[in-house]
Parts: sequence; C-alpha cells; structure tokens
Amino acid sequence: MFSFVDSSGLALRLSRDDRAAFIAEFRTTLHEAHGHVMKEYVTVPEAVLANTAALAASWTYASTLKPKPTTRKPAK
Repeated sequence: MFSFVDSSGLALRLSRDDRAAFIAEFRTTLHEAHGHVMKEYVTVPEAVLANTAALAASWTYASTLKPKPTTRKPAK
C-alpha cells in the first residue's frame, strides 16, 4: 500500500529522504491514524493534491518494496 484516505485526509508512503523533503517543503507532519503515528506515511495538505509530481514519489517508492509473502492457502 502506498497511499490511503481516512477521516484526517490523504496519506502517502514515502522513503526516508522523500519524507523529510516533503515534510519540509509542504509544512506537514507524519500521518496519524487511530491514535498511532505511521512512521512511513505523511499527511498530504489539500493544497498539494493537484501537484501530481509531488504525489508520484509515493508510487516510485512503493514500487521498489518487496511484496509480503501470502499466508492464504491456494484455491482448489
């Protein structure tokens, strides 16, 4: 998962360097969901939603991550 929307807005998953730059440039914070700070996610301010270049960094980072192994049993 590289992004999601909850009651507090859009959250993007970013690499450490991109996360620091995004927080500094757009004056935002790490995303908080259900009372927990999500260390790899930042909250996207509404003014940034139209800036697709800034949002694309999340897809780039997520595509480098290895998928988790499935725990489901194969279908019969």
